[in-house]
Amino acid sequence: MTHQGQAGQGEGENLVDFMTRFTGSQQFNRVFQEGMSLVEETADYLDGPGRAEARELPRPAALAYASESMRLTTRLMQLASWLLLQRAISSGEISAGSAAEEQERINLEEAGLGSDGPHHENLPHGLLDLIARSRLLHARIVKLDARLKARATPPAHNPVASHLDMLSQAFGNKR
Repeated sequence: MTHQGQAGQGEGENLVDFMTRFTGSQQFNRVFQEGMSLVEETADYLDGPGRAEARELPRPAALAYASESMRLTTRLMQLASWLLLQRAISSGEISAGSAAEEQERINLEEAGLGSDGPHHENLPHGLLDLIARSRLLHARIVKLDARLKARATPPAHNPVASHLDMLSQAFGNKR
């Protein structure tokens, strides 16, 4: 065994193994369930109570509601896309090339975080709650994505590890 993984195992194989373990973990399952539940809850809210609440708002607040609900929907669709892509990669449903193309389409940084603009305080509590929860989920997924990207980046060349590997092989061959 070398310092960078099992002998004969490539960097891509290590990442796939990590992805399989990660997407099978309780942490990923909790985030996945939370994300999908939030998408469903938001759709139900926007189609039902939210629609009724928006009709009762004064015009400036109604425009803010429309803008924030679009940002919320965009954010959740990007997050759901990321979650579904990670699951598809780990299960082998998508090739590495296709996964890279899909990953390029998902932009977590521009997922419509928005800001608390004018008339924000006049928005219905239900919408504000969904926005806050989606922002928290977004922050968690951005951290997870950064961790995955760090795992995908090959480690910098470590001359000490290389020498230790050569010594290990030299002494291993003399047995």
